[in-house]
Amino acid sequence: MKKIGIILFTSDLRLHDNTTLNVAIKENDLVIPLFCWDEDYMNQEQFGFSRVGSNRRAFLNKILQDLHIGLKEIGGYLLVRKGKPDDILSEIANEFSIHKVYTKKQVGIEEKRQNEHFKSTLRKKGIDFEEYSTSTMYHPSDLPFSMSSIPEVFTKFRKIVEKEAMVRELVPTPSKIDCPAIPKEWMDFSFSEINTQIEKGISLPELGGEQNALRHLNWYLFEDQHLLHYKETRNELFGLEFSSKLSPWLAFGCISPKYIYHEVKRFENEYEANDSTYWLIFELLWRDFFRFSFKKHPTEYYQLHGILGKSDQKANRNVEIIDKWIQGKTNNSFVNAAMRELNATGWMSNRMRQIVASYFIYDLDQDWRVGASYFESQLIDYDVSSNWGNWAYIAGVGNDPRAGRQFNLEKQEEMYDKDKKYQGLWAKY
Repeated sequence: MKKIGIILFTSDLRLHDNTTLNVAIKENDLVIPLFCWDEDYMNQEQFGFSRVGSNRRAFLNKILQDLHIGLKEIGGYLLVRKGKPDDILSEIANEFSIHKVYTKKQVGIEEKRQNEHFKSTLRKKGIDFEEYSTSTMYHPSDLPFSMSSIPEVFTKFRKIVEKEAMVRELVPTPSKIDCPAIPKEWMDFSFSEINTQIEKGISLPELGGEQNALRHLNWYLFEDQHLLHYKETRNELFGLEFSSKLSPWLAFGCISPKYIYHEVKRFENEYEANDSTYWLIFELLWRDFFRFSFKKHPTEYYQLHGILGKSDQKANRNVEIIDKWIQGKTNNSFVNAAMRELNATGWMSNRMRQIVASYFIYDLDQDWRVGASYFESQLIDYDVSSNWGNWAYIAGVGNDPRAGRQFNLEKQEEMYDKDKKYQGLWAKY
């Protein structure tokens, strides 16, 4: 009898450097690549906002189409099914004699609990369930400390990791996959059902899946060499080239952070190594730091008092104030521009994310978790640890040794939008 496995894709939507996919192909005669489009979860409300907004859904739809094409090119397909993953996995297991389900390790507490539930349910059916780390630059088992002893402050973490750990080599991209024939009624997902129109503004590259991500990285590094100036330009507010714009693809796992690291190292060998080339790796390390910190503090980042257990945080939730912030109708036109950009495109610059978060927390005096939840709904590059970690950081309940970052908005506007060009771009929205 042929061994059949399922690879359950979640936020590892790529073929290159994907351990989960490689192991599944290696250990089985046939593999079913599966993605579950769970509308109930997407529509689930958190502080009054759906978990996944329209821009994120549109982007995800494009990514899944690209992954399906990539799998077809090596002999397979991507099965996208609508419904609850539990029900879908059970139905497939009843149709086929499944050997094992393969998926990526999760960071968010809800996602981790779901994987634990899958493991328990499937093992009762005699089906193994294995998880693999695919989303960080440094593999967690290569860190020079255990998850429970990860430093609370990034600088300490960075210095130890840079000195004592190595980034692994890439996992080969599979050249062939064999998939079983599946019932026609399982093909119940139509990509055309989901709107794929995303307002790009002037700051986002052409959005799609893995191939778009790889092309964009090559353009940013090798074709136009914008990487050489990354550190100097990364705090700008608009334009295509001032920052890498890789975060949307990193969030969905369309590009591997290890791949980015090795490409930056190749760039340094072929062209130049400077502060900017290092700084892109530095930012990837920040991303790793938040992901590993969430393993140490699996629930605290979502709490009002964060990982510090501070008692002076306020849980104010004034609906009218929050709604004006969301719509970009506050008394501050600088903040308004950023919120309108977010609503239209699902994106805003890192500098503006910090500014609008500070304004929400300190000027409007609102519960920081509401702002974090709205970002979760709207951002096309939403990443659970980066989003909640950064909001907690600004609120002073996260990994900031200075216990909070309240920005002087007049100073920020003077530094980054003195001529009000950014505000003008989004005034009509």
